[in-house]
Amino acid sequence: MRFAYFYFMIDDPDRVRGVAPDHAAYWLDLHLDGYQGGPFADRSGGLIVFTAGSVDHAEQLVAEDPFVRHGLLEDRWVKQWAA
Repeated sequence: MRFAYFYFMIDDPDRVRGVAPDHAAYWLDLHLDGYQGGPFADRSGGLIVFTAGSVDHAEQLVAEDPFVRHGLLEDRWVKQWAA
């Protein structure tokens, strides 16, 4: 199953910059099939596309994202993608 994870940052650029390397390393270290991701051009958030075995698994992966764990997201969406 393919998923799209949209995330939107809180307005705290210093904290975001401090956690961004952990966020990037977390997703890369998972070695997920179909992984693609990165920030929006205005750095207000980003998009990650990945494959997971179930909706619950996708939600679990997102819950462990360092941006989520450090309370740096204003909003986030995880949607199964039919692509």
